[in-house]
Amino acid sequence: MTGTAVIALERFLPDARRIANALGADVIPYSPEAFRTAFADYGRIIALMSAGIAVRGIAPLLTDKWRDPAVVVVGPDLRYAVPVVGGHHGANDLARDLAALGIEPVITTATEALGLESVEGFAVRSGCDIVNRDSTRAVNAAILDADVPLYTIAGPGLVVAGPGVALLVRKGEYAVGVGCRKGVGADEVAAAIRQALEMAGIAPEEVLVYATTAKKRGEEGLLRAVAEMGGNLVFLDDDTLNAEEAPTPSRASLIGLAGVAEPAALAVSKRKELVLAKQAYGSVTVAIAR
Repeated sequence: MTGTAVIALERFLPDARRIANALGADVIPYSPEAFRTAFADYGRIIALMSAGIAVRGIAPLLTDKWRDPAVVVVGPDLRYAVPVVGGHHGANDLARDLAALGIEPVITTATEALGLESVEGFAVRSGCDIVNRDSTRAVNAAILDADVPLYTIAGPGLVVAGPGVALLVRKGEYAVGVGCRKGVGADEVAAAIRQALEMAGIAPEEVLVYATTAKKRGEEGLLRAVAEMGGNLVFLDDDTLNAEEAPTPSRASLIGLAGVAEPAALAVSKRKELVLAKQAYGSVTVAIAR
């Protein structure tokens, strides 16, 4: 869902088509269902109309800033482009794209308005995604107050970070939760993950992150398997795992957890949707969410 749509009242359709032609976008004539249709099918929306009409149209559809499309309102006089939803998530960039048509972008997100780059903007520019999305508020606030240090760890490393530290990894759509018995070998872990990905029709390069319980920090086979697959493995504490529902009964209850593979996948996923329920492969369990 990355395409662009221009929604316009009938009297503004000629201008809407001009904008659409410049951006390679589709035009949707305004109707009571226009925004609902666009929210389902497009990642970027330009509303060529008054802000009041646009706000009333999109308000009932908003769910989560990480999932909602970017929405920019352009006034009927084509003077200003105002991001109203998803400024850090594509709307600011969309408004800037309209500057080539003589439409002035009006940026209101605090970091960009002051000429600073948000953590979300840095992630996009560097081709990464943010795993712990709750961290962005604290990080962006810190960017407003002072320089925020940036650390790049390319190879094997150990990082202990607080909730105010944003974790950026290579882009991907899926989160893979992994559980395993003590002493499992790397080959068995890798084989299990590959089988699960194949079952779900997902390529390894589509994986955002792999996740497991913090109790597996010293599990050499698991660490090596994910490293050899070129993945990022994060360890989640008990509270984080237990905050997620585990649809499938798990023996992890013996160690005080609702589960490992499914809760871990859900906890670090973008949409909190389980696409592959827990599968057992010998000593390894795997679940996938997006």
